Amino acid sequence: MISHVPPSAALLDHARRMVPRYTSYPTAPHFSAQVTGADYGAWLARLKDTAAPVSLYLHVPFCQSLCSYCGCNTKAVRREEPVRAYAQVLAAEIALVAEQVGTTEVSHIHWGGGTPNALPPDCLEELAAALHRHFRIPAGIEHAIELDPRHLTQEGARLLAGIGITRASLGVQTLDGDVQTAIGRIQPLETVAAGFAALRAAGIAAINADLMYGLPRQTHLSIADTVRHMLDLRPNRISLFGYAHVPWMKSHQKLVVEADLPGAEARIRHAGLAREMLVAGGYVEIGIDHFALPDDSMTLARDARRLHRNFQGYTTDEAGTLLGLGASSISRTPFGYAQNAPDVAGWRRAVDAGCLPTVKGRAFAGEDALRGDVIAQLLCYFDVDLAEIAASHGAPPEALTADLDALRPFLDAGWVTFDGKRLAITSHAHEIARVVASAFDAYLGQGGRHSMAV
Repeated sequence: MISHVPPSAALLDHARRMVPRYTSYPTAPHFSAQVTGADYGAWLARLKDTAAPVSLYLHVPFCQSLCSYCGCNTKAVRREEPVRAYAQVLAAEIALVAEQVGTTEVSHIHWGGGTPNALPPDCLEELAAALHRHFRIPAGIEHAIELDPRHLTQEGARLLAGIGITRASLGVQTLDGDVQTAIGRIQPLETVAAGFAALRAAGIAAINADLMYGLPRQTHLSIADTVRHMLDLRPNRISLFGYAHVPWMKSHQKLVVEADLPGAEARIRHAGLAREMLVAGGYVEIGIDHFALPDDSMTLARDARRLHRNFQGYTTDEAGTLLGLGASSISRTPFGYAQNAPDVAGWRRAVDAGCLPTVKGRAFAGEDALRGDVIAQLLCYFDVDLAEIAASHGAPPEALTADLDALRPFLDAGWVTFDGKRLAITSHAHEIARVVASAFDAYLGQGGRHSMAV
């Protein structure tokens, strides 16, 4: 089990720092309305001239009930009508984007939310058929979906297999009943286990489980019990996210009793305990918050240094373009980011008018691509060859060395090393990686509030 030696005051100070999660760079707070639908359309038109495949992300912003910890762009809805109406507009947006980019090949598909299995079965089938009509989707690509195990049936699992789903991610978060009550998400172990069984019986063998630490009322014992049950269920991948308490962004998080939240020291200890148990149970650590079985494609990608990071976290998807579909979805192209209108009504009006529903974004400029690659490598591998990555972007070797001044406390402590080329995080990597990465963020402090580093 994890050592009972408390974290040092210096480590706690760094762990309390508020920094981005860096699932993009520049990060979303630096998107602006200067990027319009016309700009995004021009970017898509330029992709017609390339043979590179793209990946697709479909956002479904509905849940049957809203969990108080949730940071997603979603809302609770109990009637089918608005969900069906949304699916119709989503099908229209698929056609609209395909018209702009051409009939291109797809390498990866991901459904997120919200709760994608909030869509009625026939809507899921129709949307999957629309994807096949408008894009070239080879057999055997990864086709993933995020699911709420409380609303997953055997029939639903068979439907998902029928539309081509190959990987499912179950939102477990915690199996402690007291913590579940505190976050408004009651799902006993039996419910979660039934979801695993339904997926496997349907032939969907690749299963991810999402866990969280830093939740209200969470304890050392509750973390250990949850991880122990996960080891028994044996998902292929496990994510271990720290709860991001951002009530200024997500008003429903005001329902969380702040006095019930673990402090920075408890968060470090809880995350460390979970990591030790998962590694002892046969999982391989991937970056700051993922774990995978040794033969999983994510482990193989990490070992080959072909791991990537996007808005869904760590991924094996190597496409340079991610087309986001649905309200609030963010697209990434080689030219910049484009985000759809976050409100369903605004998104619908644009699509109904035959316009791309982009309301903001960020065109890449200056050192954005260079710095984004440095940050991604630090978070994927905890090291980066600064000279090599500068050369790959046509920049001089010293382009990034000025940023090392911000890392002096880590270098002096021996937690980070630099040999003139290679920067490596050698101690407390999970706690400080985002802080170290932030040293290369040219926009940090220019607006936007973030979550705790650990």
